[in-house]
Amino acid sequence: MNRSFTPFAEKMERAGVNPAAIRAFESSYRLETSNLSGLLSELSIKSVQDLPQYADIVSEADPAGDKALLAKTVLLKLNGGLGTGMGLEKAKSLLPVRGEDTFLDLIVRQVLAVRKQTGSPLRFVILNSFSTSADTLEHLARYPELGDPKSLELMQNKVPKIDAATLMPVSWPADPALEWCPPGHGDLYSALLGSGLLQELIDAGFRYLFVSNSDNLGAALDPSILRWFAASDRPFLMEVTARTAADRKGGHLAIRSDDGQLVLRELAQCPEEDLEAFQDISRHRYFNTNNLWLRLDHLDEALKANGGLLPLPVIRNQKTVDPRDQKSSAVIQLETAMGAAIECFEGAGALAVPRSRFAPVKTTADLLALRSDAYRITEDGRVELAPERNGIPPEIVLGPSYKLVDQLDAALEDGIPSLVNCRRLEVRGPVKFSAADCFSGEVVLE
Repeated sequence: MNRSFTPFAEKMERAGVNPAAIRAFESSYRLETSNLSGLLSELSIKSVQDLPQYADIVSEADPAGDKALLAKTVLLKLNGGLGTGMGLEKAKSLLPVRGEDTFLDLIVRQVLAVRKQTGSPLRFVILNSFSTSADTLEHLARYPELGDPKSLELMQNKVPKIDAATLMPVSWPADPALEWCPPGHGDLYSALLGSGLLQELIDAGFRYLFVSNSDNLGAALDPSILRWFAASDRPFLMEVTARTAADRKGGHLAIRSDDGQLVLRELAQCPEEDLEAFQDISRHRYFNTNNLWLRLDHLDEALKANGGLLPLPVIRNQKTVDPRDQKSSAVIQLETAMGAAIECFEGAGALAVPRSRFAPVKTTADLLALRSDAYRITEDGRVELAPERNGIPPEIVLGPSYKLVDQLDAALEDGIPSLVNCRRLEVRGPVKFSAADCFSGEVVLE
């Protein structure tokens, strides 16, 4: 069915959304309304078995060479999420991790450590949303050595929610702000182009971009990976790591059968009949950490070749216009994932990295693990699994009594239990922890 995009374009123009973001959303909308499923069947892909391993590419520090490479490198953190699923009303990066230190504090510590160790003024950019901008910039003002916080910010775009009944922009006069939603972190490319920052960086001599999530403190800028990526001359590199039982539903790396191109298959792109194969971690061994390395000149070329956008697969989410009112109008929210861009670059590659480079916090269970002794925080702000873990994080299942951060905090008033020797912890019903608790092996608390 051919539907007019004009009402969306006009609404976005009135809201001041940049033209690159409008073109990207039009591409997503056309895919959504053209009955193209965007699904990747098991028959259309092959599993990835052999990849370069981090242990094989680690190289000795080259002070002069590293300084030169870092002078051409941009570190960008995605910081658009509020963590509403955990009951937060501020940027998730402002959530305390250890003591008073938040994710953002530890990220700043990482940036300053690289600058001090190498003597390079590493360029730092943070991608904020309209929901996270004010609080994040206020927090960054504590670090005058970073410069004006506003100069560090790249703003995420916003896109209209689609009325599920009419496939037109939804109208919600009771709260017009609810007519909009974030477009997913695939918006990064439109934001870089539309803001003019991409051209500004290229003109200033920057060549490499390292992107990761602000809630993943394991994703520090690693000079060994930068050296290897620069020497490889690849346009795009995805860090992947081995899937465990806890990662069965996470997007995995695959090879498209018809042309051998690396692709990322998310759960939303998997046909129902292939779900068992999707979750087979021995078949599809690697998942995307969302730590990505890009050559800025190749990104610029790819955007220009595709009319100012990257043709990313669309992720379709069905929700209500007011997420707190399940009786409000049904809407469709369209998102794209930045890792899916791996299929847009001929010669794109992947690197298998240790699990220590992937320690995100999506739930209170993740937060409990990160706050425990299963992880260690280094002097330069990096998060590492304790050596005793042998690279495998604890699997934690918390009941509904701990869905919100304040509920978890209340349970941890007397201290955080030891999880360094715990393979799996399942908590059923409300309990109180203390620093004297030591869990080992597989534990169920009722």
